[in-house]
Amino acid sequence: MWDYIIIGAGSAGSAVAGRLSESGRHRVLLLEAGPSDRNVWIRMPIGYGRTFYDPHVNWMYQTEPVPGFNGRISYWPRGKVLGGSSSINAMVYSRGQEADFAEWEAMGNKGWGWRDVLAAYRKLEDHDLGAGEHHGSGGPLHVTTIDRQAHPLSRLFIAAAQEVGIPPSADLNGATIEGAGLYQITTRKGFRESAASAYLRKRPNLDIVTRAQATKLIFEGSRAVGVAYAQGDRMREARGREIILSAGSIGSPQLLQLSGIGPASVLKAVGIDVRLGNEAVGRNLQDHLCYDFTYRTSAPSLNTVLYPWHGKLRVGLQYVLTRQGPLSLSLNQAGGYYRSDPARKAPDIQLYFSPLTYEKAPPKTRPLMNPDPFPGFYTSISPCKPRSAGHLAIKSADWRAHPSIHPNYLSDPGDLAEMVTAAHFLRKLGAAPSLAAVIDEELKPGPAVTGDAEFAEDIRNRAYSVFHPVGSCRMGPDPGSSVVDPSLRVHGIEGLRVIDASIFPTITSGNTNAPSIMVGERGAGFILEDA
Repeated sequence: MWDYIIIGAGSAGSAVAGRLSESGRHRVLLLEAGPSDRNVWIRMPIGYGRTFYDPHVNWMYQTEPVPGFNGRISYWPRGKVLGGSSSINAMVYSRGQEADFAEWEAMGNKGWGWRDVLAAYRKLEDHDLGAGEHHGSGGPLHVTTIDRQAHPLSRLFIAAAQEVGIPPSADLNGATIEGAGLYQITTRKGFRESAASAYLRKRPNLDIVTRAQATKLIFEGSRAVGVAYAQGDRMREARGREIILSAGSIGSPQLLQLSGIGPASVLKAVGIDVRLGNEAVGRNLQDHLCYDFTYRTSAPSLNTVLYPWHGKLRVGLQYVLTRQGPLSLSLNQAGGYYRSDPARKAPDIQLYFSPLTYEKAPPKTRPLMNPDPFPGFYTSISPCKPRSAGHLAIKSADWRAHPSIHPNYLSDPGDLAEMVTAAHFLRKLGAAPSLAAVIDEELKPGPAVTGDAEFAEDIRNRAYSVFHPVGSCRMGPDPGSSVVDPSLRVHGIEGLRVIDASIFPTITSGNTNAPSIMVGERGAGFILEDA
């Protein structure tokens, strides 16, 4: 009999397991559907170019055709490995902004305002900038600044942003996220710092079982008492005092539905008895979209280094000998946040800058993303608070089957209008003197795309997910419209919590990995308070 069983060793689940086991007082079982993270492509920061299409460590979900994308399917990589998506992501550390969490608290989620959230961030951080008002030091997760290693083109991006009215920022996780600067990343001494490497330690009271996929929850009356899981060809069960579901924004609602918790119509359609009807399970699915401008440059970019075999060899040796160089960084080196309208109370558009370009290919057609054979860079926009929301639902009682995912991108007309306005801003940014001086040609969308209608059509044809799905087990005080309460306990079920990005009531501004880890940190605190 375990004290706590955690299903999913991803960004939040690893944090929960680490915190619940660190005192030594509690017996903790952590189940992960994927393998160990002892993998060179995971440990090397830039290795996500390989894991992006690797089914051994990646669920490689695909959505249903998206009407707002002119019927295109969206590819959603999600981590299936210790560390979850923090083991295969681009490592950008962005915590969201105060307004995001003020919104959560205003929706009835007491204790989720910026003061409480910032305290959790400071507790989990071991930040290069050291302890202070905005950052923590000595926590489990190392956060690295890249000032000394960023590519020179990244500096030109920051200068160009200033030329079009965006102030430079030395800390995009400081007093405000507003401004343009270099992104902070989750690495430690040149290696990727996933939630697993940060939080999971060998402890006699913590058992970590990999390649163990949960198939359904076990109940006694209205109480969750265990989990059934598959390990190879064998079916097993584990029972515990409390069950924590940390399988992510797809896996958590999927397992709840497989266990009879969810919309009655969905469950009945696949022959699953309704244990607890809850229309919110799998709803409120939100994600960030991205739209790129691609440029060929006269100045060298990372393509110049990483495309030729001798360049790969040189940076490979640099990494092996020093743990520095391009292989120790993210491709998203610079970026920031700005207000599309000065009247807005908070920044609403995120910027990305990558000193490298590559042709994006469909899943299973290209095992390793390779740079283009010419120097170039991307600039990108991503609206922080899209209004469109989707849903997911199991389409079979078979736990092996991926659910049906409907992201409903651009279903709200305001989202498309916002992206069109931001696309015009990217064109203006590319014309700023610092970037214009090194641009030979705008390859995409190309100079022929100029008007609102043309940009709108190109966005429908080329915009893509930034892989930030959240919200499918929404947190809120009302059992009629949410899945978990503000302490992350599932409404109507005893002994069961959901602790991962699926509980976000609304999507946060920017990259969602840091907020996901923060949710794990906060969730573990709630459990220990009740212990």
